[in-house]
Amino acid sequence: MTEVVRGEHRSLPIPDGLEGMRLDAALARLFGLSRTAAAGVIEAGDAYLDGAPAGKSDRVSGGAWLEVTLPAPAAPPSAAPEPVPGLRVVYADDHIVVVDKPVGVAAHPSPGWTGPTVVGGVAAMGYRISTSGAAERQGVVHRLDAGTTGLMVLATSERAYTLLKRAFKEREVSKVYHTLIQGHPDPSRGTIDAPIDRHPSSDWRFAVVAGGKPSITHYDTLEAFRAASLLEVTLETGRTHQIRVHFSALRHPCVGDLTYGADPTLAARLGLTRQWLHAMRLGFAHPDTGEWVEFTSEYPTDLQTALDRVRAES
Repeated sequence: MTEVVRGEHRSLPIPDGLEGMRLDAALARLFGLSRTAAAGVIEAGDAYLDGAPAGKSDRVSGGAWLEVTLPAPAAPPSAAPEPVPGLRVVYADDHIVVVDKPVGVAAHPSPGWTGPTVVGGVAAMGYRISTSGAAERQGVVHRLDAGTTGLMVLATSERAYTLLKRAFKEREVSKVYHTLIQGHPDPSRGTIDAPIDRHPSSDWRFAVVAGGKPSITHYDTLEAFRAASLLEVTLETGRTHQIRVHFSALRHPCVGDLTYGADPTLAARLGLTRQWLHAMRLGFAHPDTGEWVEFTSEYPTDLQTALDRVRAES
């Protein structure tokens, strides 16, 4: 059971917009908690629906009366944030910071993660981050997995945070990824429209499941090799692990992505210890000027080396 330090007690009706959602997801949405923190509240017996103790998988109904004791706010870190090796600022002004994220760096702090974060690395470089958003991910308007490299934008003003969050939600941001997948997709250019939610038996993974959140991925084959294909991918939606889940569901997992069924022998032969996936282009309307801005990123060394080896084998 996750230990929860108790804080503020809240009582309120469940909003109609959360109808049918799992209680842990509803708490996360209502109070800006991580799913792990929300589950900890419920496991500690600190969440009631219509006066009865609730379980984290219970589905909520609009208008049901929720009583919850929230975790106490985390104490501020005692040490100054530390620089993150390899984290590079591509662009910065009074409203945004665009970074090129290296492998092994999470977007923001989360329960169970003890490694470096983009939020911490940017703060260590002296940039002020917007205070909007949940405490552990202030200024973060979108995320990349720790094992995915490439471009991220953070908000450094409150107005930028609001406008960028809206732009991502309304699909007004251009997000282009390159990925090396196993095999050859058929057709070579197409769209994957398949709903995604948490895996029914592995809460730390995601899967294509009936009733999941709408998820749309467009792809185009750039190069085809003997054992793999290099794709350019654009996202209409931004679900957790979306590209990895969609191509795994097609039985063409990202090369090196052992979590989602990639061949470990091929990954070892190419020297990969993570998924071949890179956020290589990011474009959006600047939250201050409204002008379209776009940024690009080169493949990091491990991905370029793996790609060169695939080419040499073909």
